[in-house]
Amino acid sequence: MEGDWLHQPPEPVRRSARMRRVPGWLAGLGLMSPSLILVGVFIYGFIGWNVRVSFTSWQGLRPVYDFVWLDNYTALWNDARWRTDARNILVFTTVFVVGALALGFLMALLLEKGARGEAFYRGVFLFPMAISFIATAIVWRWLLDNGSGADTAGLNKLFADLGLGFLRSDWHKSDSSWAIAAVALPAGWALSGYVMALFLAGMRAIPNTFRESARIDGASEWQVLWYVMRPALRPVTFSAVLILIHISLKTFDLIYALDQGNLKIDTPSLYMWFTTFDGGFYDRGATIATVLLIGVALIIGPYIRYWLRTERR
Repeated sequence: MEGDWLHQPPEPVRRSARMRRVPGWLAGLGLMSPSLILVGVFIYGFIGWNVRVSFTSWQGLRPVYDFVWLDNYTALWNDARWRTDARNILVFTTVFVVGALALGFLMALLLEKGARGEAFYRGVFLFPMAISFIATAIVWRWLLDNGSGADTAGLNKLFADLGLGFLRSDWHKSDSSWAIAAVALPAGWALSGYVMALFLAGMRAIPNTFRESARIDGASEWQVLWYVMRPALRPVTFSAVLILIHISLKTFDLIYALDQGNLKIDTPSLYMWFTTFDGGFYDRGATIATVLLIGVALIIGPYIRYWLRTERR
């Protein structure tokens, strides 16, 4: 009958015998191979080359590919500047991570309550993250000005105008060994919006029935926060901490633009830059880069292991 062909199932597409013999994974590998080759050469290849240079005595523009074993690592360990930089990065990381977590959690908690104009405030809180660290450093270089008298500017002037002159500080230009902690202020300000977004997403993923059940049982808002929301936000907190630590170890442009010649706020990344491109000590620069890579791997490794174990469950 006419029109019966409309109700007939379509004929299956026949593949040639050669196509049937090609495994599906091989076709996928063929599509991914350009990216894999580029990543292998320009990331892992250069990492391997950097590690190789760290075992040489390359100084100056002429490459030297001898083998000095662990001499560069031993010399770096005995370098007083390196020990100061290592201490600085620990202080910076601690203040930066704790400050960004605290501020980001507070902002997320305020937005989670359903404040008016949430979209506007969310954009305002996330805006600092859209600004480059170079621009952030230029703004905060003025805010952290340590001038006095008529030359007072930035936060110190604000404190003076509010009658809080006792809060005046020299910030990152202080002679204190804790001057690097002041650099964590602009870094925490820039990343707190990102942390806010992580926490807000985690809070919105918690079913309201959990919190309502706790309130019905007589729990206060503080108890709901501590015994219901805090355990549920543990994976988000763990991820945020790892991301912030990873960023802190690589922070370079912020400190460089803020005050590049101040050894009080010197960090391993700055030391690597100056010793390599200003001093020409490529062997030591590669050694510092390798140590930083190992530090990042020690931080990211547990996270990957935790993620894989969670996925298997």
